[in-house]
Amino acid sequence: MRILVLGGTVFLGRALARQALQAGHDVVCAARGESGEPVEGAAFVRVDRDRADGLDAIEGAFDAVVDVARHPHHVRHAVGALSGRVAHYTLVSSCSAYADSVTPGQTAATAPLLPPDFDGDPGAGAEEYGRCKVACERLAADGFGADRTFLVRAGMIVGPEDPTYRFEYWVRRALRGGEVLAPGGPDEAVQLVDVRDLADWIIAAGGSGLAGALDGIGAPMRREEFHAGFAEAAGVPQQLTWVAQDFLLDREVAPWSGPRSLPFWLPLPEYAGFLSRDVTASLAAGLRTRPLAETVRDTIEAIRDASHIDAKNGLGIDEEAQLLREWHER
Repeated sequence: MRILVLGGTVFLGRALARQALQAGHDVVCAARGESGEPVEGAAFVRVDRDRADGLDAIEGAFDAVVDVARHPHHVRHAVGALSGRVAHYTLVSSCSAYADSVTPGQTAATAPLLPPDFDGDPGAGAEEYGRCKVACERLAADGFGADRTFLVRAGMIVGPEDPTYRFEYWVRRALRGGEVLAPGGPDEAVQLVDVRDLADWIIAAGGSGLAGALDGIGAPMRREEFHAGFAEAAGVPQQLTWVAQDFLLDREVAPWSGPRSLPFWLPLPEYAGFLSRDVTASLAAGLRTRPLAETVRDTIEAIRDASHIDAKNGLGIDEEAQLLREWHER
């Protein structure tokens, strides 16, 4: 196939280009070129998606287009520039598009969506980001045709080159070993997908013409299994200490991400549905996911300095130690 990746210079975009090239496809990446470099072997076209004519430099027809846009006007401009010369279009949307984060076991076919915001700012907060993604979905399906548009509602994407540090926090924590502060309880659900598995599925969808909306995330696992995957890959002895969410919230430990946070942890019951989606349909449609320990091992290999702690996401060493002392003294 001749594949156009609108993006292609950061994380999922780079994985898409790399995996497509390895599969023998011809790849063009179109981006501003300010966030990173395209992978070797991909053609690169510099574009400005904020402009209505910003994609005019892209020439020719494509068997498949993959778009990671979150700004509705970027999708609107893509429709204007590419409609009529695209056989299949994939929009990487988000599970943040769903309106109900409380109910476990929801499916892409039945879960309610947030109302779309066609002129919103996806950087204005989690809900606004989701509303903008819903608007992007509507524009894509209307512009390229619902029968030729694949809407992938991605969950937490992990693996090498992840710029968010959320997954890497737990990788580095496993490498240090010892007593590990584990949030919540061992039976709580966690859900994620390796960036390479998601990329492979999206590329295959372009070839098969898969259309409609599906969740791009692996099956839920127990939080105890989640931590076991890190311990297996790191090979360093560790002891999990399960710390109740109310204790963490009372001490201003943030969920999900950010300074003084515990990534991949969300308070219950208000987020019981966010990391427990039913992805039976996605797996039946060809999504294949590798063992967590493999993703952890590959991420370890990509880390140059395992002792580094990124204060932007996660707990610092001293913060975790203090919380564990207070938990044992309670």
